[in-house]
Amino acid sequence: MTNTDAQAILNYLAELEFPKIMETSLQFALFKTYGIPTISGLLVATKEFSTPENASKRYADTTVLISEFTSHHPKSERVIKAIARMNYIHSMYQKSGKISNEDLLYTLSVFVTEPITWVEKYEWRPFTEMEICAVGTFWKSIGDAMGIQYKGQLARSEWVDGLEFVEDIQNWAESYEVRYMVPAPSNKTTADELVPLLLFYVPRRFKPAASHIVGVLMGDRLRAAMSFPTPPRAYFNLAHVMFESRRYCLRYLSLPRPTFMRARELADKPDKTGRYHLGKYLAHPYYNKPGLLNRWGPEAWFVWYMGGDVPGSNGNQYIPEGYTFEEVGPRPMKNKGSEETKAWEEKIKAERPAGCPFAFAR
Repeated sequence: MTNTDAQAILNYLAELEFPKIMETSLQFALFKTYGIPTISGLLVATKEFSTPENASKRYADTTVLISEFTSHHPKSERVIKAIARMNYIHSMYQKSGKISNEDLLYTLSVFVTEPITWVEKYEWRPFTEMEICAVGTFWKSIGDAMGIQYKGQLARSEWVDGLEFVEDIQNWAESYEVRYMVPAPSNKTTADELVPLLLFYVPRRFKPAASHIVGVLMGDRLRAAMSFPTPPRAYFNLAHVMFESRRYCLRYLSLPRPTFMRARELADKPDKTGRYHLGKYLAHPYYNKPGLLNRWGPEAWFVWYMGGDVPGSNGNQYIPEGYTFEEVGPRPMKNKGSEETKAWEEKIKAERPAGCPFAFAR
């Protein structure tokens, strides 16, 4: 399978076939990384979760970068710039010894494993072998572009295809979690900031119940690492009924999603100033362009009623003018690292394959 085919399949799954569960699985994939003390400790130390707005900004930045390289051709300029910017941000922490190769490999692993697991558990059908192969092929190519080292970590250093890579990284991630996903104060700090963001627009009277549902979805290991209380048994039953009902309705009572209703995170083209915008947001409208509907439509009225901010609120706080790649990331890094990023772009242009990344490695 080529990298180009893998990206097209993954994009179809995320935008048309399983948009909600794919989105939620990636949110919880990020959440899982915060159950590793070396990762959550860095986030707390850099004050990435010091306020709800900071936590929301970090989520928006991560969404931008991931959506850029999952939504476009692997060799496109937007993909190359997004990966280069991500590599520059990571490199600043790698040089100081604050991010290890294992941290990066584990983060890569959850983007491989969580969508597969969530779709199998909660969607109207599981992934096919071809789709699993696409997941493995696509994320292997991203790991290569990030410079992640597999040798000495995974059981193998070469794989025939994406299926073999998925199996290998799944086994490694499981053993890694057993050893390193343990309770720590920094884990709890990130959970205490992130869960309220996930439940930001849930009515107050329903927040306790919704928090218990989040606890169910975490699973035993992550819940323990986050020092999150185990929900009463009734909420496990409630979650089961909710997702089984959803599965039944989608499988037997719903038509395929038409192309014009695709769940697209990003603007397809830049505006006149060369900036891009996000189309939706988790809690705070970072990078959302103000418009008639998102400021005055039904959703906007609900946001106002719940005490939230709509696009264009609070002046420039949420960057309504949109983003350029040089601005994405922690605020101290805004518009910094142009030379380093350019070097990454040249390296990725030369090395990133449009064909099969496994054949490329051999």
